[in-house]
Amino acid sequence: MMVALKQTLRGNLKLNEPMARHTSWRVGGPAERYFEPADLDDLAAFLAQQNSDEPIMWLGLGSNLLVRDGGIRGSVIITSGLLNEIELLDEGLVRAEAGVACAKVARFCARKQLVGLEFLAGIPGTMGGALAMNAGAFGGETWEHVAAVETIDCNGQRHLRQPGEFAVTYRHVKGVAGEWFVAAHLRLHRGDSETATARIKELLERRNASQPIGLPSCGSVFRNPDADYAARLIEASGLKGYCVGGACVSDKHANFIINTGNATASDIEALIEHVAAEVESQHGVKLVREVHIVGEVI
Repeated sequence: MMVALKQTLRGNLKLNEPMARHTSWRVGGPAERYFEPADLDDLAAFLAQQNSDEPIMWLGLGSNLLVRDGGIRGSVIITSGLLNEIELLDEGLVRAEAGVACAKVARFCARKQLVGLEFLAGIPGTMGGALAMNAGAFGGETWEHVAAVETIDCNGQRHLRQPGEFAVTYRHVKGVAGEWFVAAHLRLHRGDSETATARIKELLERRNASQPIGLPSCGSVFRNPDADYAARLIEASGLKGYCVGGACVSDKHANFIINTGNATASDIEALIEHVAAEVESQHGVKLVREVHIVGEVI
């Protein structure tokens, strides 16, 4: 639980905040505490005032996340739109805080004539989430470009960490226990700004053509298995358009589950489990979720 405040916070602390307002699936019960820090110093002050057993969850744009209908115990810390600084530190080195949208990082780098991160334009999340899961798209992965990361621990102390301190694999990153990402230092090489911008536009057009953009979803639900695609296996299992309550497998891209308007988190979770079970039964492939499921069941 949260201890009595010893220092006035400059950010916004809300109680019992509905998470459906903050997730891309538009579902989820309330968070006991929901904190919007003013900046990194304010975030450090907030963390320093927590008991050691206080559950902490970090939230960016709310994609790649399913919050159950019973909500979240403890504190949710929102980074999107708040920890939002991005700057050129040195020749070819960009610093982006955890709340900066991935697409904004891609566009910033292109404007600075730095190339290699165009693929981030296809990721509907923030830099913090991209670091936490080694997000990738269109053949690129986040940690290929990480020169260093800034983290913060449960006491509010900040650290500069090197890539060698993390175990990075496909869609998974393991680092120092009790620390969270607050910024990335990204190493890029110089290139042509117009070419990079054109590449970003091309990738966004490809994403819009193949994915159900504009409908509430979380992005890809499952990781692609070795030498195959989750969407192909789901479609081959006859599951395109299959629904549980208000949650349906997208007719446009089978690795997307959409909220048709009245889905609950339990509808979505039940559909995820059904899809995984059918693919394993029909094809012998055990799909691994890319989406994180958190919170309490009602």
